[in-house]
Amino acid sequence: MTYDAVHDLGAVRQLWQLLEPVHAIVYFAPESYEEAAALGYPTDERWPMYFAFRAAPLGPAEAELVSALFYSFSPRMVERYVDRAWHTAPADRVLEARATAARRALDTLLGERTASPDLAEAARLARRAAQAAATAGRPLAAANASLPWPEAPHSVLWHAATILREHRGDGHLAALQAHHLDPVESLVLHSGAGAAPAEAFENRQWTADEWSAARGRLAAQGLLAEDGTATPAGLALRTAVEKLTDQLAAAPWAALSPQEVARLAELLLPPVLDIVGAGLLPAQGTLGIGMKYDYEN
Repeated sequence: MTYDAVHDLGAVRQLWQLLEPVHAIVYFAPESYEEAAALGYPTDERWPMYFAFRAAPLGPAEAELVSALFYSFSPRMVERYVDRAWHTAPADRVLEARATAARRALDTLLGERTASPDLAEAARLARRAAQAAATAGRPLAAANASLPWPEAPHSVLWHAATILREHRGDGHLAALQAHHLDPVESLVLHSGAGAAPAEAFENRQWTADEWSAARGRLAAQGLLAEDGTATPAGLALRTAVEKLTDQLAAAPWAALSPQEVARLAELLLPPVLDIVGAGLLPAQGTLGIGMKYDYEN
């Protein structure tokens, strides 16, 4: 079934923007820091927890594999954190802590909503889409899809959001490579297109020389202006990447009817507003909060 056989790309993008905060909260919530600290990870910064929690479905993966799959992080940064991760705690214990952190965080953020019929319905719909996600060529989606499903509805929703998020993320890397954007170039163009200031991506630990060289490569192709902002050609390229990403992310949603997709979006909006309204997630970056793309122009 082709990407547009059931749903338009606007619906696919809307569902990503609604489900991404559900998944991402596990990397920012206080409960996550508590669970990571209990395993022995330092919590003065979030990266030890982030790399351990996100990579754990792969098993005790080496830094080279994690760097390839996480893409936009400096390989030196990945090596610094991943090499320590599995010496601190085995991957199976990290997975348990991650699931507990997600459940606890949503308990706190959603309160009585966790036991509501609406959230249970949203979890069922999201699970159907997640279980329909083909994982060939999508290693992070496959690793998460292989994990057992939890029972509590809010945990089911988080697990479904995670599978769908990583399915989309795997496709996004393919879209970047199809448009010949290397890891640092992808961030430079993302920033140049106005998604976030360059400073927002300094935590990915590319050097100033690496960032400058990527800017130079993009400028030589007519994609960036002298001040680092995207030219019309750069904006068109970034939009093409996002459109292909949405196309590659669309197939799981064919498991739901258009009416069910609309219903899921309706059901997700209140809990997502609770999550975003807590102020734990960054407003600018790669989470897609507030991002829009016009595919027609």
